[in-house]
Amino acid sequence: MQVDHERSPVTALLGPTNTGKTHRAVERMLEHRSGMIGLPLRLLAREIYDRVSARVGEAAVALITGEEKRVPARPRYWVCTVESMPVGRGVDFLAVDEIQLAAHRQRGHVFTDRLLHARGRVETWFLGAWTIAPLLRELLPGARIETHPRYSDLSHAGVASLTSLPPRSAVVAFSAEKVYELAERLRRRRGGAAVVLGALSPRTRNAQVAMYQAGEVHYLVATDAIGMGLNMDVDHVAFAALDKFDGREARALGADELAQIAGRAGRFQRAGSFGTLQEVGPLPPPVAQAIEGHAFPPLQHLVWRSSDLDFSSPAALLAALRRPSPRPELRRIERADDFDALLQLAQSPEICRRASAPETVELLWEVCRIPDFRKLLVDSHVRLLARIFEQLSGPRGQIDEGWMARRIARLDDVDGDIDTLMGRLAFIRTWTYIAHQSAWVDDPRHWQERTMAIEGELSDALHHQLTQRFVARRDRSWSGPREPEGRADEANPFRRLLGLDLPHRPGSVEGEGEGEEGEGAWADRLCAAEHGAIRLEGGALTFEGRALARLGRGPDLLHPELLLTLDEGIRGGARAQIHRRLLAWIRDAVAGLLGPLAEVDPRATPALRGLAYQLVQGLGTIPRRPAEAQVGGLSPADRRLLEGWGVRIGAETIYLRRALRGPALAWRAALVAAHLGAAAPPPPRPGAVSLTVDPALDRRAYLWIGYRVAGPRALRVDVLEERLAELLGLAARGPFAAPQGLASRLGVAAAELPEVLAGLGFDAVEDGRYLARPRGRGRPRGARGCARSRPGGASARGKCP
Repeated sequence: MQVDHERSPVTALLGPTNTGKTHRAVERMLEHRSGMIGLPLRLLAREIYDRVSARVGEAAVALITGEEKRVPARPRYWVCTVESMPVGRGVDFLAVDEIQLAAHRQRGHVFTDRLLHARGRVETWFLGAWTIAPLLRELLPGARIETHPRYSDLSHAGVASLTSLPPRSAVVAFSAEKVYELAERLRRRRGGAAVVLGALSPRTRNAQVAMYQAGEVHYLVATDAIGMGLNMDVDHVAFAALDKFDGREARALGADELAQIAGRAGRFQRAGSFGTLQEVGPLPPPVAQAIEGHAFPPLQHLVWRSSDLDFSSPAALLAALRRPSPRPELRRIERADDFDALLQLAQSPEICRRASAPETVELLWEVCRIPDFRKLLVDSHVRLLARIFEQLSGPRGQIDEGWMARRIARLDDVDGDIDTLMGRLAFIRTWTYIAHQSAWVDDPRHWQERTMAIEGELSDALHHQLTQRFVARRDRSWSGPREPEGRADEANPFRRLLGLDLPHRPGSVEGEGEGEEGEGAWADRLCAAEHGAIRLEGGALTFEGRALARLGRGPDLLHPELLLTLDEGIRGGARAQIHRRLLAWIRDAVAGLLGPLAEVDPRATPALRGLAYQLVQGLGTIPRRPAEAQVGGLSPADRRLLEGWGVRIGAETIYLRRALRGPALAWRAALVAAHLGAAAPPPPRPGAVSLTVDPALDRRAYLWIGYRVAGPRALRVDVLEERLAELLGLAARGPFAAPQGLASRLGVAAAELPEVLAGLGFDAVEDGRYLARPRGRGRPRGARGCARSRPGGASARGKCP
C-alpha cells in the first residue's frame, strides 16, 4: 500500500474499557468513502460486520476472518480479524482494535506489524489500553494520542458466594472444566446459566448470549473470551480464578488483564462492579485499586517478527523468521505455532525436495499457517500439514477431493457430549479455513458451504447440550441458596453497593430449547441466502413464502423502520440475526435502486455531486426547474458520466432510467408507503404509464414513485419526456393539433387529454389545437396544488416540486 505518511495522520485512541473506542472508530470509518478495521476476535469481527452491514448494506461490506470470507463485488468497507487484514488493499481509513495485544506472546507480532506498517490513505487509528502509550510515542513519534474517560464507574464489590451474586452477573474462569463446574452449580442453585467459551462457534455463542440477554437465565459463566469488546448487559463480574495456563505455563493474571475482563461490567452509562468468589479469596488491595482507577504500569516491549521473508529455501525462511529485532522496544517472538510447524516439516527430506523453488517455499509457509483449533500436540497437527502440502505441491496442485471428503464426513455427526461436539467444532473450523483458500480446492464454494453447514449443525447440537445441562427445566423447582436467607442477606455486598433488592430466586426459565434447532437452521439459511431470495410482496418482506417484516416510517424516505412480524417461536439470537439481515437487505435494495448515484466520488464537481444528491433524495426522479443551477454547471465529462449511469435530463424532469423498471417501481412505492402511510398513492400496476391522481395527496409522492402530475393524471416520467419532446417540437411552429394516438400513448382517456395537456403547459385554443404556454405564467390550468396548502389536506411535508 503506497501511503504518504506525511499526509496520513495516525491517531491513537487509548483508554480503559467502556470508553466507546470501537464505536468511535466504526463511525469514523463510515464517514470515509472506504475503510478497514482489524479486530482481535472472530466473534467481535462478526458483531461489527453485522452492525456496519445493517447501516450500509451487505453489498458495501466485506468480512474476512480465518474461517469466513464474505467479499461482495465492490466492497467499500472491510471488517477483519487482525491476522486476516488485506493490508495491501488501499483504503482511506484504517483502524486496529486492542493494539496493546502487540505485547501478546503468541499473537503480538501481527499487531506490531500492523502498528508499524498498516496505514490508511487518509488517516489511521489504533485503539487500545493506555499501557501502550509510551512505546507508541517511541515507535510513532508523530502520532496524536487521545484518551477518553470511562462512561460509567467501575467499583470493587469484594468477595461473594456464588449464591449471593446479583442477577446479570458474569462468572469468569480460565478453563472449560471450571466453567462447566460453575455453570452446573448455578443450575442447581439459581436455575441456570449461559456459557461462553472462546472455542464456541459464533452461532453457539450467539444462541447462549441471546438466552442470557432475553432474561431466560440471569447468569453467564465464561472464560476471558468476554474480555475483548463483546458487548453484553453485565452488571457484575466475579472472578472464579486469578491465574491461567497461557499455553506455556500457569501464571497469575496481571492487573491490566483482570481490568480488561472486569470492564465488561456496566456498559455505557450504567455503573458496574467486580469482585471474586469466596473460594478464590479477596483481590489484593493494590490490584483492586488499580482496576478501579485504571492505573497500570506501561508495557516495556512489544512482540516482533520480521515480515521481510526469504522464500529461496526452507532454511532461508527459517533464518528470516529468526532475524533479530531492529529496536530494543521490539522483542523477537519466542515461539509460534506456524514457526514450530515449519521447523518440523523442514526436517523432512521429502518436504525439502518439494519446497525447492520460491513459490513452493511460500506455499509451504502458507500451509504452516493453517491454525490448529484443536490445540493438539504439534506432531499430530504437523502430520496433517504434511499431507496437505504433499498434495498441493503435487501434479494437480490441489487437495484430493476424496481424501478431504472422507475426513470432513467423520465430523458430520451431532451425537456425543459437550466435549465431543466441541472437538468436532474445532476440527471443522480447520477445514473451513482450508476451504477458504480458493486455489487449494476444486469448487471452493461447495466446500465452504459444506463445512459451514456442518459447523451450523454442530453449533445447534452444542447449544442444545449446553442448555440441557446448565439450564434447569421450567417445571423443576429451584432449590434456593444453601446458606440461610438471613445470613446471605447480611453478607451480600451488592445490597450496599448497588442498592438492589435482590431476589432470592430467578424467574422461570423457558423450556430447554428443543425447537430451536430448526429455527436456528432456518435463520442461518435466511441470513446466508442470496439477495434475491428475500422478496418484497404486498409491502411485506418474505423468505420462502414466510412473512418476515413490514416497513414503517423512518427518519426519511431512504431509511424506513423495520418492523418484524415473525411469530413468537423465533426468539433471542435468531430474531436479532434476522433483524440485522433484513436491515442490510434494505440498504442493499436502496443502493441497488439508485446505483452509482449513491456512491458519487467526493472529488467530483460540485454540480455533479449536487445533482446526484437531489436524485438520491428523490428516489431517482426530480423536477428539473429546482435543479437548473446544477444542470447549468455540469461539464461535458459530467454529462457523459450521467449518461453512462442512465440519468436522463428531460425538459420537465431528471430521472434515473433503472429506477423506472417494474421491480424498482414496486420498491419505490413500498418506501413511499412506509414514509407516508395512508397519504401515499397506491403502487402502480406493472407496466402502467399513468395513474389517477388523488387530489388529497401530496404531489411529491407521485414524483417519488416516478410519475409527474399533469391535471387529473400522473404520467410515468420516461413516457412523459418522450411525448413532451414531440409536443415541444410541434409547439415551436405555433398552434398544433394533438398527434393521433397521443392519449393512448400517455395512458389517458381521450376526454382527459385536454386537461392533461393543460397540466403540461399546453393551452387549448381554437379548432382543438394547442399552444405552449410561455414560461412563468404560473401553475398550469388543471394542475392540483399541494395537499398541505388546502384546508383539510395532509400535514405540511415540505415544498412541492
